[in-house]
Amino acid sequence: MPNQLILPALWSLLFPLGIAIYHKGTGNPAPHPGPHYLLPPIHEVIHSRRGATVTLPCVLGTPPPSYKVRWSKVEPGELRETLILITNGHHARGYGPLGDRARMRKGHKLDASLVITSVALEDEGRYRCELINGLEDESLALTLRLEGVVFPYQPSQGRYQFNYYEAKQACAEQDGRLATYPQLYQAWTEGLDWCNAGWLLEGSVRYPVLTARASCGGRGPPGIRSYGPRNKQRDRYDAFCFTSALQGHVFFVPGRLTLAEARGACARRGAVLAKVGHLYAAWKFSGLDRCDGGWLADGSVRFPITTPRPRCGGLPDPGVRSFGFPLPDQPAYGTYCYAET
Repeated sequence: MPNQLILPALWSLLFPLGIAIYHKGTGNPAPHPGPHYLLPPIHEVIHSRRGATVTLPCVLGTPPPSYKVRWSKVEPGELRETLILITNGHHARGYGPLGDRARMRKGHKLDASLVITSVALEDEGRYRCELINGLEDESLALTLRLEGVVFPYQPSQGRYQFNYYEAKQACAEQDGRLATYPQLYQAWTEGLDWCNAGWLLEGSVRYPVLTARASCGGRGPPGIRSYGPRNKQRDRYDAFCFTSALQGHVFFVPGRLTLAEARGACARRGAVLAKVGHLYAAWKFSGLDRCDGGWLADGSVRFPITTPRPRCGGLPDPGVRSFGFPLPDQPAYGTYCYAET
C-alpha cells in the first residue's frame, strides 16, 4: 500500500458511518469483471463456545493497490449491520459493542481475519468481511455458531406473559438470550418437544413438536410449528432462550429450605442462587445429574437429569425437570448455587 495513505485521513473519511450502517443485502455480492481479491473461506460456519477465543478468517489472495477492510455483524431481524472494525492494512480501529474484544489477527501481510476474545452469547450470528477498493468492492459472509442449549421459559404468572422485548429481557435475566430459529431447530432434532409457543430472536413465534398430538397443534407431522412474525409490542407468548458453556460451576446444597434460606446457603459458600440458564448449561456441558429439586434465582424449583431412571422425574428422556414456582416460604427443597470459580 502507498505510504502516503495516512490513518487520520482514513478515520475522518469513515467517521460519518457511525456504529450502525445499513446494508445492501445479505446474499453473495454481484459478480464484477475485475479480479477477486478475497479468498473463499474453507468453512463458512465457525463453531465456538462462550468464553473462548475465535477467529473469523478473511484472507486476500493478492492485495489491490489501495484498500480498506471493514468487518460488520448482520443483526438478525433488522435491515442493518453493526460496524465492528476497519483497517487499511497497517492500522485498525474498532467500533461498537465488541470494543477491545475484537482485533485483527495479522498472521501475515494478506491476513484480514477477525479475532474475538471472551466470546459472549450475543456474539453469535452472521459476520461480513468487506474489501473496499473503489469499483471492485468484494465481501464474504461467515457465521459464528455457539455450542449451547435452548430452554423454554415462562414466569411465575404462567404462560404467554411476554411481549418480544420482555421475552428478550427475561432470557437475559436467566443467563441467556432469545434463541434463533436454527438454534431451536437443532434443539428439536436433539429432543426438545414443547407445546407452548415462544418468541425467537428474529421476532417470529414458534414451538417444536416431536410427538404430534391433538392437544399440541393437531396431528400433523412433527416439526417446528410457526405463528410467523408477530407484533413485538402487543402479542404475548413464552420465550425460547439460548445459553452456552459456563465459566463457573453449579453445585447442589441439600436441605429443606425456603427461598430466602436457599439464597443464604449459597452466599455462605461464596456463591449465588443459580439461574435457569446456569442449570441448563451445567446439565448440558457438565453432565449435572440429581433427583433433588432445588431453588433457583427466579423462585422456581428444578432438577437436572442426564440418566433417566425410575422414581427420578418419571420421564424417559434426559432434561431439566420443573416443579414450577412453589410458595417461597415453603421449606421443602434444597438449592442450586452458582460460583464463578
